[in-house]
Formats: sequence, structure tokens, C-alpha cells
Amino acid sequence: MALHFASINSGSNGNCYYIGNSNEAVLIDVGISCREIEKRMARLCLSIDRIKAIFISHEHSDHIKGLAVLSKKYNLTVYITNSTLKNSRLLLNEKNVFSFNNLDTIRIGSLTVSAFSKFHDAVDPYSFTIECNDVRVGVFTDIGTVCDRLVKQFKTCHAAFLEANYDVEMLQNGNYPYHLKRRITSGKGHLSNNEALSLFQDHKPDYMSHILLSHLSKDNNDPVLVENLFKSAAGDTFVSVASRHQESEVYYIHNQATERDLYNFNPFTYQPAQLNLF
Repeated sequence: MALHFASINSGSNGNCYYIGNSNEAVLIDVGISCREIEKRMARLCLSIDRIKAIFISHEHSDHIKGLAVLSKKYNLTVYITNSTLKNSRLLLNEKNVFSFNNLDTIRIGSLTVSAFSKFHDAVDPYSFTIECNDVRVGVFTDIGTVCDRLVKQFKTCHAAFLEANYDVEMLQNGNYPYHLKRRITSGKGHLSNNEALSLFQDHKPDYMSHILLSHLSKDNNDPVLVENLFKSAAGDTFVSVASRHQESEVYYIHNQATERDLYNFNPFTYQPAQLNLF
């Protein structure tokens, strides 16, 4: 069974990533409105009925602003750490909320979601990998620095959403105030293009078929610049930029795939699987 994945939105205006198979799926973060998620998933021919759980990386508004409405409307299970929930100040249905810890693995039907802590200026931030039948997709954004945990997980991924937030010169020469520039480059802010590229070049597994450059800064990055930067080092790995304005394509990957493919969802044949929490 293969994995399908798409960026619903990626950037400081909102983050939401879809990963699933033909039976179940998860969302990583819900940083745009419920209505916008519905519209974008409909355009991609992805059924919201397939979503069985939402995983929240941290409490910043561009990762949670649509969570309360979406989870309530569709009665969705939410995985969020206790500290993140407390600092989010969200009102969620406690019967549908589950916590997790560093290095926990959680089964959602035939999906396995693994969580690991990261460096970011939030109370308890996490990144995730999602696996099915030895195929693994990583969601690695809002990362202040590349640590051993990130390297270890990145090396195992067939595809990844990888933050490439800013170009160093654009940030240095831009109009951001000094305190904000310092926050971004502090080691608990965001990854630069060069830091992300070094991770990619030094630790990309031979079987990585897709890299989606994510969480680009509106003011301190250029999508064409960073896409070309990665393409120059990508070899056979497909490179694309996840947009802050619209959804990406839906990509398809399995452990023998070497080329990108699109998945076409047929709502007339889909039968949702039951959520397996245990």
C-alpha cells in the first residue's frame, strides 16, 4: 500500500500537510481555516472522511488556527502534547484529545506516526514521520537547527516536507527589525536555504524520490531561487516548492517508486476504514 501526500498550505500564513493511503490519512497541523481546507481538499479530490487524526507540531497560530473548528465539525481525534494544548488556549473536545511524548509511535489504522522533539521557540515542539509498509514521509518545518534526531529521521524518508525558510542575504539586507532577524537565526527559529540544503546533500537517502520545500518566508526568500538551488543537487529526487497561496499536487510513493505520480481519488469506490487507536 502506497502513501499519498500533499501540502494544503505552507508558510507563515498557515501550515497544513496531508499524508495517507487509500484507507486512512492524517493531517499535520491545521493552520488555515476549516472552510479553506475543505475547498482545497475537494479540488484535490481527497475525501475528508479519510482523515482519522490530526497531529499538532506546536502552538503557534499558523499551525493551529483552524484546529478547533475542523476537529469539532468532523469529530476528529487530535494528538497534541499537554504543554502545547495548554499554551494554545484552544477549547477542544477532551474525549478526542490524546497526548504524546518524544519518540512515541502512534498507530492510525495501517499508518504509523512517529514524533520527535525539535528546536523551535515554542513550548514543546515536534516533527513527525508517517509510515506505511516501509514507506516513510517526513514533515520537518519550524526547525531552528539541524540536530541528530532530525538527521536520523531524514535518512529514513522516501519523501519529505523540508523547511527552507530564508535566504541569508535577503534576510540580512531586508527590512525586518533586528530582534526578528535574531529570532529567526537564533537556533530556535527557522532553517535557512543553505542549512536545509546541507541536510539534503549530506543525508539524503538514495531512495528519496520527493522533496517539498516548505515554510518559505514571504519577504526573505525566493521560490525560484531555492528550487533551483535544490535542483542543482537533487539528482533523481523530484523538487518542488510548497506554496503559501494554494495546495500542491497530490504525490504518490511506494517503496519501489522512482518517479513521481499523481493519485486520482474516486469518491464512489472509497470506503473509510475504522480508526485504530490501540
